[in-house]
Amino acid sequence: MNVAAAERLASELLMPLGDRWLHVQAVAAQAREVAASVDPVERDLLVTAAWLHDIGYAPSLARLRFHPVDGARYLSQRPDTTHRLCALVAHHSCAWIEAEERGLSEELAPWELEDSPVMDALVLADMTTGPKGQRFTFPERVTEIFSRYGEGSVVQRSIARARPLLAASIDRTVARLAATGQPM
Repeated sequence: MNVAAAERLASELLMPLGDRWLHVQAVAAQAREVAASVDPVERDLLVTAAWLHDIGYAPSLARLRFHPVDGARYLSQRPDTTHRLCALVAHHSCAWIEAEERGLSEELAPWELEDSPVMDALVLADMTTGPKGQRFTFPERVTEIFSRYGEGSVVQRSIARARPLLAASIDRTVARLAATGQPM
């Protein structure tokens, strides 16, 4: 799937969700801005994954009510997507930790966790963008997530566990950008 097709699909599925659509648009814009941190041949993949990372929130796709898996399952049924794109959607922003917290690790298992500049840049784009498309620092985004979800919630527990891994992904992306002469 190319970037334009991903944008159309995300628009179709997420525009009715208001704030979620604002978030996704801003994540895609942020991914474009940090695309220099990945190999030129993977830049479109990064932006495509950014457009699609939250499609599992679409009510028509929500089966498990765990958006990374719901989105990856939907994409895996489409002839225009690759297994790698599905894996990026399935594992964005340390989703494996929330899957463990929810008892859904087996449902995430069909997709390998990728340790790459593309995944790191996707994490940065998602974890520095607020729920209404606001630009946040990573600490601000964590604070925002904690304020939206109740004390001890599965999301709060997951983000707390994932925090050092997410921060490391963001730091690696910032370092890669700096190495290209394009600071964040």
